[in-house]
Amino acid sequence: MAAGLYLHIPFCSAICHYCNFNRRLLDESLKARYVDALVSEIRTAPEAGAEVDTVFFGGGTPSLLTPGEVARLLGACREAFDLAGDTEVTLEANPESVSEALLAGYRQAGVTRVSLGVQSFRDAELGRLGRLHSADRARAAVAEARAAGVDNLSLDLMLWLPGQALSDWLESVDALIDLRPDHASLYLLEIYPNAPLRDVMARGGWAVAPDDMAAEMYSQGLSRLDRAGYQQYEISNVARAGRQSRHNLKYWQAGSWLGLGCGAHSTWNGIRWRNIPGAGEYVDRLAEGAKVRTDERALSPVERLEEVLFMGLRLTEGLDLDVIRATHGVDVWGDHGGELERCVEGGLLVHEGGRLALTRPGMLVASEIMMVFIGDAVR
Repeated sequence: MAAGLYLHIPFCSAICHYCNFNRRLLDESLKARYVDALVSEIRTAPEAGAEVDTVFFGGGTPSLLTPGEVARLLGACREAFDLAGDTEVTLEANPESVSEALLAGYRQAGVTRVSLGVQSFRDAELGRLGRLHSADRARAAVAEARAAGVDNLSLDLMLWLPGQALSDWLESVDALIDLRPDHASLYLLEIYPNAPLRDVMARGGWAVAPDDMAAEMYSQGLSRLDRAGYQQYEISNVARAGRQSRHNLKYWQAGSWLGLGCGAHSTWNGIRWRNIPGAGEYVDRLAEGAKVRTDERALSPVERLEEVLFMGLRLTEGLDLDVIRATHGVDVWGDHGGELERCVEGGLLVHEGGRLALTRPGMLVASEIMMVFIGDAVR
């Protein structure tokens, strides 16, 4: 499998109330120096020359880059790596930060796929999240993307939002379906201990729905997407035929990816590391020719197998147990069948034809099922 490149763009016009990613407010001067540093890291990467077929601009808000900056970064990737002719190049964008002209510029620069962070089609929910766009602005951004020629478009939605009822969630799902994206991601809101959203919820008297209602939101939302012609291929992701995220599949199929930019994480041929998180320090170190990688370590055989099991079970196609036996020397069903059989009988797992896969009800309790493998994956 060819590798993937992840380019982290940490800048944002505002910080969302729920966000726990490595991000900072936009500083145009620092952004210019950051792009220089990122080009330098790409060109000097020890992995240069490797075959690559996906590039993913993540953030932060990558749509704060100019088309010229995107073209320059992609040019550095092409110079340093063996990029396939059909490389998937994804750029994450926020609805308020794009226009038809900007999106057309990204396409000309080499972007083949755009992922819009919509999160909700209800203005009240967007306000609670600290998003800068409105539902109408999200719809306009989709129209602008299509007018610019973007033919591989993904939309993100979040469920289990503060004060969100089942009908509110399904309203957003229906709005997404009406816009006919090629791909959609449905994420469960995570409320981190240090996130401003906790204070926002306390001040507003908002709470998230009970767990069983979150499960109902998930199930009914996916059922509506099923009927609209989307195919679920991962716990949180659906797509039209042939429009799965090729880059994200590398994470779920235990591929190799190189993370470039401040705070980016990498896994390459069984070695894992991360870059230093601070954008300013990252820029300064690269200017000095100093190292930006830290916490580099080789994954143990147990860790590598556990990752194959955990990430593979996230996919609707599940695990090929014969491949795992040949690759890792482990008989998953022989070792764990006694515990897993109860999940099969309960309708949470399917075990047939040498494959083991979660059912949709099983996806709701995936973490509990995966605990079977913790610490005992290799015997």
